[in-house]
Amino acid sequence: MRALIEDMENEVLANAGVDVFEEVFKLIFTKLYDEMATHRGQHPYLRFRNTNTAAQLKRSIQDLFDEAKLKWPGVFLEDERIRLSPDHLQVCVGSLEEWKLFNSNLDVIDDAFEYLVNKSSKGEKGQYFTPRWVIDMCVKMLHPQEHETVIDTACGSAGFTVHAMFHVWRNIIADMGLQESHLFTMDQKPARCEDYVRSKVFAIDFDEKSVRVSRCLNLIAGDGETNVLHLNTLDWTKWDETVKQDEWADTYGEGWRRLRKLRASARQTDYRQFGFDVLMANPPFAGDIKQSEMLSPYDLAHKKTGKQDRSVSRDLLFVERNLDFLKPGGRMAVVLPQGRFNNSTDQRLREFIMERCRVLAVVGLHPNTFKPHTGTKTSVLFVQKWNDDSSVGPLCPKVDDYNIFFATQQVESVNNSGEKVYVRREDGSPMRDTHGHFIVAHDLYNHDGFTKDGIAEAFQEFAAQEEFSFFRLALSTVTV
Repeated sequence: MRALIEDMENEVLANAGVDVFEEVFKLIFTKLYDEMATHRGQHPYLRFRNTNTAAQLKRSIQDLFDEAKLKWPGVFLEDERIRLSPDHLQVCVGSLEEWKLFNSNLDVIDDAFEYLVNKSSKGEKGQYFTPRWVIDMCVKMLHPQEHETVIDTACGSAGFTVHAMFHVWRNIIADMGLQESHLFTMDQKPARCEDYVRSKVFAIDFDEKSVRVSRCLNLIAGDGETNVLHLNTLDWTKWDETVKQDEWADTYGEGWRRLRKLRASARQTDYRQFGFDVLMANPPFAGDIKQSEMLSPYDLAHKKTGKQDRSVSRDLLFVERNLDFLKPGGRMAVVLPQGRFNNSTDQRLREFIMERCRVLAVVGLHPNTFKPHTGTKTSVLFVQKWNDDSSVGPLCPKVDDYNIFFATQQVESVNNSGEKVYVRREDGSPMRDTHGHFIVAHDLYNHDGFTKDGIAEAFQEFAAQEEFSFFRLALSTVTV
């Protein structure tokens, strides 16, 4: 898909005088809607097809795009139109029409969107879409449940929220005695699945293009439900100004009302503390925050003497902010540069975390994980907020000494060129899972019985031995 879009850009879109992201995003959005509408019997055949003259095709695709906007609002403006010329559109539709986007494992769409969300809006901030196999490991280790709220505070392409939905849906479907199918599917979801997405799953990002990608995937996976919001996670003191803008409120108002209910404070404009059960995020690594007004509320922006630093790394502020989102006993998985765990200059950060949380685990990712974008070595930090009161959240009594789970990914999932490495059979052919997807090589977890147990399964054994309260709760509904 990435190569296809590159070809379209080089051969067609570069000379079309349009925003490549916007126009390809519209076509993918429209094609997803067409697949679902046809599958559900709303139309007898696929309409995203190159079967008419260029002028007729332009009218039919625009009509289809308008239908999609009504079904999945808040991704495009109501009056937005496809801006490709009829001839350019005909070439693009001809290139895309044979691709089936639903019932994929989202890798196809990820590749497309990661390419479209260009370096100026993501790469220069040091944030890249988290590989799905890393996301799945985090979800398996934190075990979000149907009654628990989940948020991603730097959501990118919605990986953490969508896979948390898949994890909970799998449990709901099993509990209802239904047959599990593809989870990114055109089938109608049970009401319990839709209710979970509507009331429990949230995401925030400052980058407008990423928000729209994330809203698109959450809307489609959640069958019209989403709480993805365009906000600056770190600068919450300005949220009250943002939400009063009419255009913002028209798009995000419903999700905002749901988010407000999860505030820990009853004060009308206090958006610092929330009461989420689970938080998973891969915040931006690059860039320092230098605005004094923005830094002033953060403990990590002040020296031990109380003097405020002139600049603070963005990811450090995200650590503190993320902990503010969690209720007592809430748990978090966050991707951080490896240096945060062993640099002497980051001792203050480690002390800050340990004062507020129990460190559950640290998992070192393979150095190639984010290639070809960056070779920065990263690890995932798993923590649970201290809590001695079961009435306010899962128990995590504060102790001075405890065990921590450490692991390092040994099997590369991506080679030095940034290409995925797949599990192969004895004859050298790539192995597929029950959905027909190629299986990416890694040792992070057992892929539906096709690969060996990995880090997630080892952590589950550790969690059982340590008697983590959230893991005992998960065991009551999930077979591990």
